[in-house]
Amino acid sequence: MKKLWTDLHSNIHHNQMDELDKWTEHAKDVLDFWPIAYYPFQMIKTESGAGLEDLCPEEEIKKDWEIVRRKVKEENENGYPMFMGYEWQGCGFDGDHNVFFLDNEQDMKHPMRYQELRDDYKDTEAIGIPHHVAYQLGSRGKNWATHDENFSPFAEIYSSHGCSENDTGGMDMERHLHMGPRTGETCYERGLEAGLHVGCIASGDNHNVPAACDHGTMCVLAEDASKAAIWAGMKERHVYGVSRSRMDIDFTADDKMMGDVIAPGKHNMKISICAADAIDRVELLKNNVLEEMIVHSGSWENKKFADDEVIRVKFTVEFGWGPNPRFYKDMLVKEWDGSLNVEGKLLSIDKEWNSYGQKLYDVTDDSCKFHMTTYMSTTTGHWMGPSTVVKEGFVFEVEGTPDSDVCLKVDNYEYHFTIRELMKTSRIKAQYQESIDLANRVYGKVDHYRDDFYWHNAYKTRIRQAVPQDAYVLNYEKEIDMEAGANYRLRVWLKNGDVAWVSPIFVEK
Repeated sequence: MKKLWTDLHSNIHHNQMDELDKWTEHAKDVLDFWPIAYYPFQMIKTESGAGLEDLCPEEEIKKDWEIVRRKVKEENENGYPMFMGYEWQGCGFDGDHNVFFLDNEQDMKHPMRYQELRDDYKDTEAIGIPHHVAYQLGSRGKNWATHDENFSPFAEIYSSHGCSENDTGGMDMERHLHMGPRTGETCYERGLEAGLHVGCIASGDNHNVPAACDHGTMCVLAEDASKAAIWAGMKERHVYGVSRSRMDIDFTADDKMMGDVIAPGKHNMKISICAADAIDRVELLKNNVLEEMIVHSGSWENKKFADDEVIRVKFTVEFGWGPNPRFYKDMLVKEWDGSLNVEGKLLSIDKEWNSYGQKLYDVTDDSCKFHMTTYMSTTTGHWMGPSTVVKEGFVFEVEGTPDSDVCLKVDNYEYHFTIRELMKTSRIKAQYQESIDLANRVYGKVDHYRDDFYWHNAYKTRIRQAVPQDAYVLNYEKEIDMEAGANYRLRVWLKNGDVAWVSPIFVEK
């Protein structure tokens, strides 16, 4: 099965339609396929000045929908899998859902209730995916009592809003304060407790750029990269989500996989993970309760490598930070140029991009070049835009001996490390002199007993600690007696704090 990545929650608004080509080109750079979710809402004011979110004028919506239709057809004809979709909210009693279609011929519907929405598309290949489910019932939190698992095979439980899995774990939903805190009454776990066969994903709820890495993405397991195969994978709940960095995950019981339904009894369970950083632990949950903890930390850290041994490692390089907008209002955007050269092999590169202006090029077996753009404010200033984006980066996987040289060039700087040094610790390389020069130009000499003004306003490159293959790869297998009516799922934690949520394997009643 191919593992194909996307952001299932990219909301483009009416006043952004002239950016549709820009959005699409960025999506094609970072996503294997893209289901666009047109956002048909706007802010309006009552006569007294109260702000309300309501549907855009019907003529605007229809015009935009045809623009989306033409774009989706064009990209599909050119070989890039793209799906039409839009956000539906109704009266708020059933929660917000993104509606997507297999074909490109459907009209947009805006009934008040979820069941009406489902019925409107009963003869159509359509899905309605709930998101930020853990908000208050009746106020756009998920109503599991009205849920139809055929129309909505999985739910988005992580996004820029935070985590809707439960109300007892970390990653609270505190970013969109106007929607209130999360509640356990509507969280994803309540849907599973209701006996629903519902998978789980993560996606951004991004309103000014698709696929912001820091807001979560999803993976679907499909037989190939065609729209039909992708659609089948989503309908069958063969999906999982990550909070940030991508992970290659397989979770099976005999011949069944995540999202499938299996007969009760003894089955051979297999877990296989290849992550972007060191795996800390894997939690096997049965009916939302920890069944088994597979601890990976401590299994690799003390391993020694011979001087001539060929090893594989992964490390992340991030670019950003820089001048504070309070002091430098015209320094909100920074462009970077650089390259990576390895005395050995450059095996893979993962893009950890959050906004526009990124480019990876001239990739060879031992080198690559890049052009990056970082922002000290939202790229559009849109009212639903993300919080300040301060970094962009890559995860590099390289192969060599412990003393093989890795050369990172960033603007006018050239940094050399051995693989052994990269595995020792993380480090920061700042463009410190440039910060001093900038301060001298704008403020003159800044005298102080600390270097805060220079350091705080310096552009920085962070090279995270490299970890060997034994750290970021985990394979686990055991026989498990799967109980009738239960569900079994995974939660994967990396040492850097990244998380993956894997759709359950459901057991027949």
